[in-house]
This record gives sequence, C-alpha cells and structure tokens, in this order.
Amino acid sequence: MFEIIKVLNNNTLLVSKNEEELIVMSKGIGFGQKTGNKVDIPRNAKQYRMQKSYQTGEKTSYSIDNIDPVYIEIANEIIELTKEKFGKVEHDILLPLADHIYFAIKRIQENDSPANPFYTDIQLIFPDEYEVALKGKNVIYQYTGVKINADEIGFITLHVHSAISVNKVSQSMEVMRVIREFFKVLQKDLRIHIDSNSLSYIRLMNHIKFLLLRLNNEEELQMDITSFTKEKFPFAYNQAKILCNDLAKVLHKDLPDSELGYLALHLERILSSTISD
Repeated sequence: MFEIIKVLNNNTLLVSKNEEELIVMSKGIGFGQKTGNKVDIPRNAKQYRMQKSYQTGEKTSYSIDNIDPVYIEIANEIIELTKEKFGKVEHDILLPLADHIYFAIKRIQENDSPANPFYTDIQLIFPDEYEVALKGKNVIYQYTGVKINADEIGFITLHVHSAISVNKVSQSMEVMRVIREFFKVLQKDLRIHIDSNSLSYIRLMNHIKFLLLRLNNEEELQMDITSFTKEKFPFAYNQAKILCNDLAKVLHKDLPDSELGYLALHLERILSSTISD
C-alpha cells in the first residue's frame, strides 16, 4: 500500500512508500481521496519515480504546488509518444518536461518567449526526437488552446532526447552552442556563408548525431581515415580538431581519433561546396 502525499487531480496522485516517491496516473485514482490515505496502485497505472533532486524538499513542493496538474498530463502524453517512437525511455523527464511546458505557456501568454538560436541544428541532429516534439505541439494545443512556436518545439526536442540518452538537456544545449559558435567563427574568419540547408551541412549534422550515440554506447568507428584527412585536407583537419576539443569539454569525454578524421572530411565537403559556389 502507498500513502498519498497529495491528490493532484482525479487521475493523478503523488504517493510514497519506503521513502520512495511516485507520481501515479490512472483514470479516477484520485477521486474522493485525501492526503494520508492508503491506496493500491492498479496494475495498468502509469508510474513515474521522482528524481532524487525533486524528492522531499523545496523542489517537490514548488513543482507540485505551482504547476497545474494539466501540464503533468501533457508531459505524460509526450512521454507516451516517445515510448511509441523509440520503444522505451531511459530517464524520467516527467517533472522537468511539465515544468518547461508550464513556463513556456506562461511566457507565450506574456509575449516573452525566448528565441532558440539552435533550432535548425536541433532539427537536423535529432530528427526523430523532433518528430515526437511536433506531435507534442498538438498535445499542448489540445489541452491548453495555446500553439507553441518553432523555438519551443526545439526545446521540447531536447527534453525528448534526454529521455532516451544519457545527455541532459543542458548538455545537449551546450553541444548546440559549441557547434553554432564554431561555424560562426569559421564563417567570419573565411568571410563565407555556410548554408545550413545544404546537403553537406546536413550530412555533417547527421554524423554528429551518430557520433553522440557512439560516445554514449562507448563504440568506435571501424575505419580510421584520420591520417588521410590530415595529409589531404590539413585546414579542414585542424578545424575539425578544434571542434572535437570543444565537444569533448562539454561532453566530458575524449573523442576517438577516428571521429576526428570523419569530421574533417565532412568539413572539407562543406568548405569545398561553399567556396566553389
């Protein structure tokens, strides 16, 4: 039996057992219930284990008391969409996602929505997560009547990505920032404009997506072309080395030399097509 900490609505409870806190969602589970009551959790109920940082403290009180439970229901539906797309989720993002959506709607209503400068790159690197976030846009509209913009879809994409990987939202944002800053400096130094919609740029972003997956799974590329690119494309190689070093700092992992070689090759393609145009 679980003890009810708080009745969020007729379908959602915050409960505890053996010092573990859960958010439980099942139709009618909260109807007629009160704090302190004992309750059995139905087998088909959706359960979300509270992260340690959210348990028994100010964070729990703030998140639960200040966020309308409708945003928890919205986050739950987006998590279900994530499970449909990827089969499972590795990390519980219920409260962080609900928290983000709550403030996103609040900002939109106050005409104070922040821009997302990484939107294009997020869409290119995480297309499957972006597809889920697009569906999440419809869920948010159905519950709130508010249409979120493209910038917010990008932010939700990162939350979805954090649910299926070891990368936290803040870390993914740092990866986006590093990539954006790298190309900003490169374009300024060379006095060129790199088209983010070009095939060569899209291929680079796709490579970075799988690079992140390989790092998470501790896998390495089977073929190493680093020596070839270093000799054949020295400028692209040196630029790729800068990008690798910057990525390693935010990911807290060293990138294998084999990754450096392929990044250099993709950069060479981008630079060749840009300069020839």
